[in-house]
Amino acid sequence: MNSQIAPDQINAAGHLTIGGVDSLELAKEYGTPLVVYDVAQIRRQIRAFKKVFEQRQVDYAVSYASKAFAAIAMYQVVAHEGGHVDVVSAGELYTAIKANFPMENVSFHGNNKSRAELEMAVDHHVGMIVIDNFHEIELLNEVLASRDQSIDVMIRITPGISAHTNKYIQTGQVDSKFGFDLQSGQADEALQKILASPRMHMKGLHAHIGSQIFELNGFQMAAAKLVEIAAHWRDEFGYEPEIVNVGGGFGIRYVSADHPLKPEDFVAAIIETIKEETQKLNLKMPAVWIEPGRSIAGPAGYNLYTVGSRKDVPGLLPYVMIDGGMGDNIRPALYEAEYETVLAADPQAENAETVRLAGKYCESGDILSQHQPLPKTKPGDVLAMLDTGAYGYAMASNYNRNPRPAVVFAENGQAHLVIERESLDDLVHLDRSYSQA
Repeated sequence: MNSQIAPDQINAAGHLTIGGVDSLELAKEYGTPLVVYDVAQIRRQIRAFKKVFEQRQVDYAVSYASKAFAAIAMYQVVAHEGGHVDVVSAGELYTAIKANFPMENVSFHGNNKSRAELEMAVDHHVGMIVIDNFHEIELLNEVLASRDQSIDVMIRITPGISAHTNKYIQTGQVDSKFGFDLQSGQADEALQKILASPRMHMKGLHAHIGSQIFELNGFQMAAAKLVEIAAHWRDEFGYEPEIVNVGGGFGIRYVSADHPLKPEDFVAAIIETIKEETQKLNLKMPAVWIEPGRSIAGPAGYNLYTVGSRKDVPGLLPYVMIDGGMGDNIRPALYEAEYETVLAADPQAENAETVRLAGKYCESGDILSQHQPLPKTKPGDVLAMLDTGAYGYAMASNYNRNPRPAVVFAENGQAHLVIERESLDDLVHLDRSYSQA
């Protein structure tokens, strides 16, 4: 049996269940490809993060990084669990608004926020703007002045720490498009500009060193660096941050070769580092904010696919084709991400062969797994790919004019359709005819 599947996820028929719902019934009712979330798993992880802070009596916010998966239903679950969210676009903010998410618990990130996006954030009284560059300071000041309003902000810095992760998802190193550099004095200059603004209330500093990180050291170094900056700002400018936001990036298990710590163990180490460093430097213990996305959404998600055709070539791994692919999960093609897949009808079945799990898109690189052990499969079998909840649907596309899949939330044995499957009409509803004169 796959070690990522708990015994209680197998029902009396031997089928995989998600949130207490038979995966074959889900595929039958909603069709495939289908994205399914185990909502209880989302709740458990948010609560596990909160428990770490509460046990240590530290003021905190668990802010879900909604770029991992943004939907009205997801924001509603996070709100129900008392979490915050961070958004990075007008679209994510609009989705949170439609979910009636408390705007005071929303942080707005982004390295190139437009005037329209900042106006939208200010008009809806977003709780925090994370300032990323000098242009944004000027732009936000103009927007606030035009509305005679003020807003809470924090500064994003690049701490000069390169996380051991894929180069495309490193963000904390000096050479990054995100945040203010420390060594050149940019962060100090940004602080002074913000403190000089009567409309911006400077609340703290933020850093994010990357994503899918397995090692504690980078987080501990980043936490210590943030406290060091806080002490420098206190001594140099008389400003002491109320909040230290350490971002997210806590790694999760995708395949058997992955051995990450529990996400909450990363947070415990970060808190202890901040406590130690603040005591050394005679600083007040700040509130500690985290921004987990993948670690909340990833393990809760499953992609269900139906097997179609097969290609066998002597001496080579066979291709098993499924009805989804890079359009609903670009990560394997984009940066060779790996997943594990099981037969939904019998997750305990012995593997009989290793195959290449291929998608239906017209790209040779549309391979979801280059080496996937599976039982013998036949057309019509349903496969369940595990831990797909982060950056799958969020990065989905209509390549080859394929509709994006439906999304279902499953909890307590009940399934709820939270995003409808796109129709063929949906694909052309923005198209307009063109006639040459």
